[in-house]
Amino acid sequence: MSHDGVGLRAVMRSVAFLTAGVLAVPALGGCGSKDPAGKPLAGQDIAVAARAQVADGGTMRWAVDAVPETLNTFQADADATTTRVAQAVLPSMYRLNTAGRPEINSDYLETAEVVDTEPRQVVLYKLNQQAVWSDGREIGAADFAAQWRALSGKDSAYWTARNAGYDRIERIERGSNDLEVKVTFARTYADWRSLFSPLYPKEVMGTPDTFNDGARTKLKVTGGPFTVDKVDRKAHEVVLARNPRWWGRPAKLNRIVLRAVPREERSAALAAGTLDLAEIDPADIRRITLASRSGAGSPLRSTAGASASPEDDSKAESPSADASGSADETAAEESASAEESAGGEDSGGDVESGDPEASGAPEAGGAQAAPTIQALEIRKSLEAAFTQLALNGSSGPLADERVRRAVARALDRKKLAEAVLKPLGLPAVPVGSHLALSGQAAYADNSGALGDQDAEEAQALLADAGWVPGGPVEEPKKEKAAGPEKGTEKPAGEDDGTYIVGEDNGANADGADTADTADNKAPTDAELKDGKQQEIQQGGGVPGAYAPRGTAAPAGAPSRPLAKDGKLLTLRFVLPSGPGSSSLHTVADRISRMLVRIGIRTEMKKVPDESYFKDHIAAGEFDLALYSWPASAFPATDARPVYAKPVPAADGSVTVEQNYTRVGTDQVDQLFDQAVATLDQEESRDLVRKADARIWAAAGSIPLYQRPQLTAARENLANAGAFGLATPIYEDMGFLKKGARAAAGPSPS
Repeated sequence: MSHDGVGLRAVMRSVAFLTAGVLAVPALGGCGSKDPAGKPLAGQDIAVAARAQVADGGTMRWAVDAVPETLNTFQADADATTTRVAQAVLPSMYRLNTAGRPEINSDYLETAEVVDTEPRQVVLYKLNQQAVWSDGREIGAADFAAQWRALSGKDSAYWTARNAGYDRIERIERGSNDLEVKVTFARTYADWRSLFSPLYPKEVMGTPDTFNDGARTKLKVTGGPFTVDKVDRKAHEVVLARNPRWWGRPAKLNRIVLRAVPREERSAALAAGTLDLAEIDPADIRRITLASRSGAGSPLRSTAGASASPEDDSKAESPSADASGSADETAAEESASAEESAGGEDSGGDVESGDPEASGAPEAGGAQAAPTIQALEIRKSLEAAFTQLALNGSSGPLADERVRRAVARALDRKKLAEAVLKPLGLPAVPVGSHLALSGQAAYADNSGALGDQDAEEAQALLADAGWVPGGPVEEPKKEKAAGPEKGTEKPAGEDDGTYIVGEDNGANADGADTADTADNKAPTDAELKDGKQQEIQQGGGVPGAYAPRGTAAPAGAPSRPLAKDGKLLTLRFVLPSGPGSSSLHTVADRISRMLVRIGIRTEMKKVPDESYFKDHIAAGEFDLALYSWPASAFPATDARPVYAKPVPAADGSVTVEQNYTRVGTDQVDQLFDQAVATLDQEESRDLVRKADARIWAAAGSIPLYQRPQLTAARENLANAGAFGLATPIYEDMGFLKKGARAAAGPSPS
C-alpha cells in the first residue's frame, strides 16, 4: 500500500466504557435500504476513444518510478511497475471496472461460479477456448495447480510474500474437458474471485528455482496483449511488445516503453517530448506549461474542466510517502501563470512515438532550431488509495484510547480534503471507510462510530484521561533553549528536521496561513510551571499571547497545552523530508494546528525518505504519521493484516503484520474471519462494514481523503491517463488518427 506502505507492540486498552466493542455504531444496510456504497467520487479521465479512431502502431513511453527488481508480483520486492507489467502481459481471471468492482475478464473466462458448497466449496472455471500462452500452449488446469502449490504456503522453498486464499485450497483438477478447471476449497472462501489474477504459467510457478529467480528479470512465456521484450537496466526501461499470439482485440500500439523517470524530472521530459504519459505532482503543471511556452508555445490543457493549475503548490507523494496537500504563497502565482497559459495553439508531437500519423509528429523537411514541444493535457481523477493519519497506540499518550479519540475528534476532515482536492477541481469528500472507497461494494461511511469534529468533546476525553491544561510540568534535565546555540546556527534554508508546533508562527489553529500571530504559540515548560503570562519573543512577536486566567479565548484560538504527571502532551509527528514531500508537510501542519486548539503540541520530525517506513513507521518510532493504503476489491482478505490485533511471540517480540498503528481488537479479527468465510455476498459486505465501524471506534487510524491522481498525456494519446479505480485496458491504448477526437473530460463512473 503507498508509504505507502510498509513488527511490534502491545496495545494498551483504555477504560472499559470506551472500548470499541461497546461503542454505538451506525446501523448498517437493512433490507430495502439504499446501497451505502454509492458511486465513485470521480470517473476515469483517459480520453476515451473508439478503437476505430485509434491508429495502429506507434510506441507509447510511460513514466514509472523504477525498473522493477522482479517481474513476479508474488515476491516481497514487487512494486507498482511489476503490477503494471503483469497487467499487460499475463492473464487475469477478473479485472476491476470503473467502480472498483471485480468483473469477469472474458478474454480468459467464459464463466466462473460456485457449483458446490457441501461438503466443500467448489468453483468451476470455464476458460476461453482461444486462450493460449505465447508459446502456443493452452492455458489450463496445470497452470492453476502450479500457482496454487507455489502460493499455498506448504513449501517454504518458495519465497512468497503472500498466500492469502491459496492456503484455503484443497485441490485443483481438470474438469470434464481441457477448458474446465475445478478448484476445491478446504475452507470456505468468500474472496475466491481474487485468485489467479494474475496467473503465471507453470514454467514460472512449477519449481522453487523458477519462482524465486526465473521470473525476476524476464518472462519467457506470457499470455496477454503484450509480451516482455526486454528489461534494460542500463537504459532504465522495460519494453513491452505486441503479442502476435494474442486472441483478443489486437493491441493498437506496437510497443509500450515503461521508462524510469524521477518525478522531479518528468515535467521536463514531457515538455521535451521524451515521454507520452506520466503521473505528475500538482506543482509540475506550471513547470510543464512554462516549458511549453519557452518551446513551441504549445499549451497545457486540462480535460477535467478545472483550472490547469492548482491554487496551491500541492504535490503528490514521493515514492516513499503519501503527499497530497496545499501550499505556500507562491502557489497563487503558479495558478495564475498556468491559467493565463491555457487556450493557446497546439504544436506538433515527437517522432520517437512511432508512426507519424499515430503520434502527431511533424512532417519531415525543414530544420528546427529547437525540439518540438508536444501538446499536453492534464487528466485527473481520484486514485484507488486514500491518505490516513496513523496514531501509534503501542506506547505513550496514544496508548490510551481516549487520547486517540480526542485527536480524531479535533480534526476537520472536510477542511483537510478541501485543502488537497478543491484546488485541483476534484471532489473534496472525506473518506468514510478504512476498507473501501466510494463506489466499491463494501463501502459505507462508518465515521459516525467515532463522531464528527467536536473540540469540546475532544477536550472532555483528554480531561477524563487526566490531561490538565497548564501543568504542573517538571523541568526537563539539561533542557536547551529554543533555537540554535551560539556558533551552531545552520545556514539559511537548512532544516534540522525537528520543530514543535505550538511554538512557531505562520499558521492559525485550523491550518490557514497567517502573518506571524502569537496566538499560534504555546508557552514553554517554564511558563507553564510558574503560571506567568509571558511575551512571545520570536521575530518581534506580539505580547499577550496568553491572557490571564479567566479570560475567555476567542473562537478557534489555541488551548493551553496539556500536562499529566509532570509531562506536556506532545506527540511525535514523523514525516519524510524528500523534495516530493512539501505538500505532505503542509497537510501535517494543518493537522497540528487543529490539535493546538485542544491543547496538544506536536513535535514535527523530518526523516530521510529511505528510512521513513523501515526505521520509523514499521519500527513503531512515531506517534503520528501520514501514509496511504490502496483500496482493495477484496477487503476481507487484503485489509485483515492491516487491522489485525498484534500477536505477542514467545521471544517477547510482537507480530504486527501490516498494522503499523499497533491498534487492534479481537472483535475486528472475528468479523474479518466471518466475512471471508461466508459465500453470501451481502452478508459478507455487512460483516466488513461492521468491522470498519469498530476500526473507526478504536481510532488507530483516521482516513482523510482519496488521493488525487494527476497525469500529463500527449493530447492525441487515447484510452490512457488517470484510470481511477479501474484496471487499465492496454490493448485499447494508442494515438488518435488524424482528425479523430477523443471524448472530452472524464468518463462517467
